[in-house]
Amino acid sequence: MKYVDGKAEDIKIAYIGGGSRGWAWGFMSDLATAGDMCGTVYLYDIDAEAAKKNEVIGNKVKNAKGCKSAWKYKAVKRISKALDKADFVIISILPATFDEMESDVHLPEKYGIYQSVGDTSGPGGIIRSLRTVPMFEEIAENIKKYCPDAWVINYTNPMTVCVRTLYKVFPQIKAFGCCHEVFGTQKTLAAALKDVKGIADVKREDIKVNVVGVNHFTWLTKAQYRDVDLFPIYREFAIKYKDTGYSENIDENWFNKFFSSREKVKLDLFLRYGYIAAAGDRHLAEFCPGSWYLNDKKTVKKWGFELTPVSWRKEDLKNRLERSERLFSGEEEFELKETGEEGVQQIRALLGLRDLVTNVNIPNYGQIPNLPRGAVVETNACFRANSLTPVFAGDVPESIYPLISRVCGEQENVVDAALNRSLDDAFNAFVTDANVDIPLDKARALFDEMVENTKKYLKMYF
Repeated sequence: MKYVDGKAEDIKIAYIGGGSRGWAWGFMSDLATAGDMCGTVYLYDIDAEAAKKNEVIGNKVKNAKGCKSAWKYKAVKRISKALDKADFVIISILPATFDEMESDVHLPEKYGIYQSVGDTSGPGGIIRSLRTVPMFEEIAENIKKYCPDAWVINYTNPMTVCVRTLYKVFPQIKAFGCCHEVFGTQKTLAAALKDVKGIADVKREDIKVNVVGVNHFTWLTKAQYRDVDLFPIYREFAIKYKDTGYSENIDENWFNKFFSSREKVKLDLFLRYGYIAAAGDRHLAEFCPGSWYLNDKKTVKKWGFELTPVSWRKEDLKNRLERSERLFSGEEEFELKETGEEGVQQIRALLGLRDLVTNVNIPNYGQIPNLPRGAVVETNACFRANSLTPVFAGDVPESIYPLISRVCGEQENVVDAALNRSLDDAFNAFVTDANVDIPLDKARALFDEMVENTKKYLKMYF
């Protein structure tokens, strides 16, 4: 890597999961709009053919309208080739397949347990973690061997478990996890500002927030626009829409019924606890006792969100595979679109091309004093040249501390159980989850059946 006239050149990025038919294309689009840096992206995937097709697609991006930076894309068959002397590593993988995820999400319904996402918490998130930790152990060992000084950006869920594993295996790693859920809440706050005060056209970046918690169960303890405290405004907004919900800030370009939400869970949590829950309702509901928002399908409908079926994800994958073929063959031209993710902006900041403060998932060095040291938490952090410094967020407030500390402890237990290859310890974490509110014998039967269904990816536990 070198700098020429204020531009960073010859950057090497390793993309683990480089055959992605979605996240990778968004990353390509974001890179193309960053005119002050360029280099080569090495695409590694266990599906080598998918990575090869993304190489072809990626190398066409330079011809897209609005492209400001021409990056080279190269598919490789060995992870060592991708990682060797990399400056940055992107991790975006699906732990196993949608068949395993189908078991994660839908098998618990047999026991009256419903999940709206099933990739972070609840029975689905825990079983997914057992598959994911060994994969991230291997990735961490390879990063330690081939590019120990690289900055590592993770997008894979369960986010907290993934990032914690990276640090457990390679404590000196420079890794962080990215999630856009807080961004959506900033947009909701902008909508509240318009609805209550008539202040329009506020960008979400102009809403300044203090973030505490864990991924997908993040909370805001402060929020303001310029010199305006947004908490009283949000309270008025929440009271106004607590029964009907609010969805006027939905982006119709990406929205579909299986991701619908009227923000009623978010508003309810605020009115009960006094702090702003800063994730989508589908995620927030899964961290709370199942009887609150996920008791049954009727309850879910009442709260104005949806249970996303894995059958939809499978159908969506078919559509993305078809699009991959069109992009690969040239039948469809690659179009640059802003993703709303900040990964590329974080890279620019780490290269010294800008400064940035945004929310990330990193170990707790004391930025949240009343959560365990070392546990992965989500707070703001300051990005500067080759530097990532957590912003002191303060204690988790007493009113929500029991909710967040329980989740934090469960996640720590799940990571340790997976690293120790102990299904018994994993089960102990499983039954402490707020959604596993069933008799112990039934919980054991559910756990064993879920493990059996994904046993192909859990051989190291037997």
